[in-house]
Amino acid sequence: MSMNAVVYKGPKEVAVEEVDEPEIEHPNDVLIDITTTCICGSDLHMYEGRTAAEPGIVFGHENMGIVTEVGDAVSSLEEGDRVVAPFNVACGFCENCENGYTGFCTNVNPGFAGGAYGYVAMGPYKGGQAEKLRIPYADFNALKLPEGDEHEDAFSMLADIFPTGWHGTELANLEAGDSVAIYGAGPVGLMAAYSAKIKGAAEIYTVDRVPSRLELAEEHCDATPINFEDGDPVEQIKEQHGGGVDKGVDAVGYQAIDPDKQGDDAYDPARENPAVVINNLIRTVKPTGELGIPGLYVPEDPGAPDDMAAQGRLGIDFGLLFEKGQALGTGQCNVKSYNRELRDLIIEGRADPSWVVSHRVDLEKAPEMYEAFDNREEGVTKVLLEP
Repeated sequence: MSMNAVVYKGPKEVAVEEVDEPEIEHPNDVLIDITTTCICGSDLHMYEGRTAAEPGIVFGHENMGIVTEVGDAVSSLEEGDRVVAPFNVACGFCENCENGYTGFCTNVNPGFAGGAYGYVAMGPYKGGQAEKLRIPYADFNALKLPEGDEHEDAFSMLADIFPTGWHGTELANLEAGDSVAIYGAGPVGLMAAYSAKIKGAAEIYTVDRVPSRLELAEEHCDATPINFEDGDPVEQIKEQHGGGVDKGVDAVGYQAIDPDKQGDDAYDPARENPAVVINNLIRTVKPTGELGIPGLYVPEDPGAPDDMAAQGRLGIDFGLLFEKGQALGTGQCNVKSYNRELRDLIIEGRADPSWVVSHRVDLEKAPEMYEAFDNREEGVTKVLLEP
């Protein structure tokens, strides 16, 4: 049996093609019919040819749907259950999983700590930008949702960006009453600002260059928008805040644009500086403040602006970090640490991250939506695909 799926063809090219349907491979597996799958900003790194991804990968690590087949060993799920899967594939019983670090499971991806659906170097797990998906270790990995289709857009955010934004604030140990600067107003940056608002941050500053994204941060997160094309963002924040903020979050990662660099257009790779956001955060955050870095960094970047960055080595102002006595936390999100509680916030009406969704389109439109999202077009913030 075959199904349609979004397949990586090469730099800046994906196609919707027929691939084999998944099957139960282990008694702990379930299969789901995908009802919603999302395009993620980290998919763009592969899409642009900026990873070691080989053509043929089926993309999609933000997935939810209805259980259609259940392995013999699965005890908590049955056909017809509505579930959302963390982007992390995790076993549940290794030391890291037992300690809550499901983003760094040591059993699901030999040679690496951590597995994920449809992502380079993250194991043999097919992505869910398709009609169906296999969820391994399903009792552990699938989060049950209320029946029906209520909160569909909001619940789909539980696979990655809502927990990841929350994780950014956790890595920075954000507490009620803190001031925080969040670099990046893409989906994760917006969710980090939203998480900061829910947690009771006193002041939130969001740094980006796309006006529509900054407007969303202001409208939904009560954030002060900082456009880095208008001048040094650090100076802009310090001018308004009167000194360094308590906490900082990097929701950009290694393909960061340096406002001091010129290029042919806003996203010319010639403007990239993979260290600029971390260095700006070191300058923005007060002495003894903390930085959370959920933004993606890679050990090798084929399209890097220089040889050092190609090896994942960055020119970090470590002397200033040390001088200021700052702490930092890094790493991908352990989605299961947060998704159950965030689900319940949505069910009870205390959170609704669906405002970040700009498009819900048919799976067939994936190629054009990848292009629009990659170009950071105005009004394209979060794209949901519906098979």
